[in-house]
Amino acid sequence: MKIRSKIILVVLPLIIVTLILTEAASYFTASRGISRIARQFLNFKAEELEKYAANQWELLVENDYAGRPDMVQAARNSIEIYARSITLSDTEIILGIEGVSGDVAMYTKEITLRPEEKAPLLEKLGEENFALGSAVIDGKERVYRAFYFTPFQWYILLTEESTAFYQDVNQITFQTLVIIIAASAIAVTLLLFFARFLTRPLGRVIKTMNGIIGEGNLSERVEVEYQDETGTLAHTFNIMIGELDKAYKQIKRFAFEAVLAGKKEQRIRQIFQKYVPKDLIDQFFAAPESMLTGNNRDLAILFSDIRGFTTISEGMAPDDLVNSLNRYFSGQVDIIMNRNGIVDKYIGDAIMAFWGAPVKHDDDALQSVLSGLDMIEAVKTFNEKQRQLGKPEFRIGIGIAWGTVTVGNIGSERKMDYTVIGDMVNLASRMEGLTKTYHAEILISETICAELKKQGAPLPVRLLDTVAVKGKTRGVKIYTVKRALDSTEEQAWALHQAGMDLYYRRSFAGAVKKFREVLDLIPTDFNAANLMERCQAYAQTPPPPDWDGVEVMHTK
Repeated sequence: MKIRSKIILVVLPLIIVTLILTEAASYFTASRGISRIARQFLNFKAEELEKYAANQWELLVENDYAGRPDMVQAARNSIEIYARSITLSDTEIILGIEGVSGDVAMYTKEITLRPEEKAPLLEKLGEENFALGSAVIDGKERVYRAFYFTPFQWYILLTEESTAFYQDVNQITFQTLVIIIAASAIAVTLLLFFARFLTRPLGRVIKTMNGIIGEGNLSERVEVEYQDETGTLAHTFNIMIGELDKAYKQIKRFAFEAVLAGKKEQRIRQIFQKYVPKDLIDQFFAAPESMLTGNNRDLAILFSDIRGFTTISEGMAPDDLVNSLNRYFSGQVDIIMNRNGIVDKYIGDAIMAFWGAPVKHDDDALQSVLSGLDMIEAVKTFNEKQRQLGKPEFRIGIGIAWGTVTVGNIGSERKMDYTVIGDMVNLASRMEGLTKTYHAEILISETICAELKKQGAPLPVRLLDTVAVKGKTRGVKIYTVKRALDSTEEQAWALHQAGMDLYYRRSFAGAVKKFREVLDLIPTDFNAANLMERCQAYAQTPPPPDWDGVEVMHTK
C-alpha cells in the first residue's frame, strides 16, 4: 500500500471521528437546551394557569358564590378565556378533562377525545405523575403538562403536537447531519490534495520512523535532502529522536530506581508492621511531615492485665512461660486488630490498646467493648489448651475508658513511639486495677456507656459504684458489661440498679432490701453483698450531709 494511502487511512478516521464527536456534542447541548426551554415554558404556562384557576375559585369562595352554578360556570368560562389567551400556536390546545368520566369539559380549540384514547390517558393522569408526558389525543401524538384542579375535579392539560414541540430539535438533527456530511467531504478532498505533495519528501521520515518503531533503535537519523520545509522537518525529527533517546534512557533509570524504592518500601512495611499499625505506616508514606505533630481527639483506651502473673511466672520454666505468653498475646492482639483497634504497647504481661486513631470509625467505643468481651472469651479457650498441657490458667482484668487524649509520635529524634497520653489513659489503667477490687472481669467508664447508648448498642451494663481513683478527687461511675443476660441475671441487674438509685438518694434501708433480693437470686454476687454491707453501715452511721456517693480509692 502506498504511503499516501496510509496517511489517508490514518488521518481520515481521526478527522471524521473528531468532527462527529464535536458535532454530536454541539447537537446534544443545543437539543437539550431547546428541550429544556420548551419544557420550562410549558411548565411556566401550566403554573400560571393553575394560579389563575385557583384565584378564580378563591373569588367564588370569598364572595360566597361557590354554591351558585351560574357563578361557577362564569369562573369556568373565565379560565377557558385565560387559557385561550396563553396559547401561542395553532397546534397548541389546552383541555379540561372530567376526572371521573374523562369527558372534555373545557378546551381552547374544539377537539374530540376518542373512547380508545380516554382509558390510557386517564390511567396516566390517575398516577398523579403530572410531569411532562405524552399521549394520543384526537388521533395525534401530543406532549402534555397536566395538573389536577380539585374544585372542578378537572385534569387540566396543556398540550402541543409532538412534531411541533420537537420541531427545533428535529431541525437541529437535520442540520447536524448535513454539516457532518459536508465537512467530511471537504476533509477528504483536502486530505487527498495535500497528501499528494507531502508523501514524496516524507518517504524517508516514514521509513526511519518505521525502523525505530520496529527495532526500537533511537540512534537512527533521517538524511536531510532539501533546504526547505521538508528539510526543516527532517532536521526537527532528528532533534526529537535525540531528545526521545535521552528521555528514554532517563525513564529506564527512573523505572529501575522506582522498582528498587518499591521493594525497599515493601521491606520497610513488612518489618515495621510488626511494631507500628499499618494505618500509621500508610499515613507516614502519604504525608511524612504530618507525623511530627500530635493532636487531641476522643479515643477508647483499653488496658488488660493477667491476674497473679508473678505467681504464675515463678512456677513455670522460662521457655514454657514465653510460649504461653506468645499464644496468649497472639489471640488477644488478633481480636483487637480485627476490631480496628491499635495495640499501643505491652507493659510486661499487660496490653494497652486504643480505638479512634490514626483512623476514626463511628463505632470505635462499641468495638473496644466488644474486643474486651471477645478477649475474655478467648482466655477461656486459651485455658482449655493450658489445662491440656498441664500449665497454669490465666485470668485477666480489663478496663476501658473513653475521652479526649493526645495522640501522635511522642519521644525524641532518636526514638519515638506512636502513642496516647492523657487523663483517660490513666483512668483506663486504674479501672483495670479496680477489676480486682470489684471482682469483675471487665469495667467500663460512664463515658463509654454514654457512647454505647448513643450508638444504640444492645449491650447490658451494670452500675457498680462511683469512685475517685487514686490521684483524683472527682468521682466517676464504673460499670461492668456483658454480651447478653439470662433471665435470672436480667432480674438481678434490674434489682441492683433499683438498689443503686436508693443508695444515691441516701435511702440505705431500702437499698439493703434490694441488694438482699439480688443475693437471693445470685448468692455469689460480690458487688451486691459489698454494697449491702456498705448500706447497712451507713444506715447505722449516716455519712456527712455533703456525701455524694463517691468512694475514694487509695490504691491503684
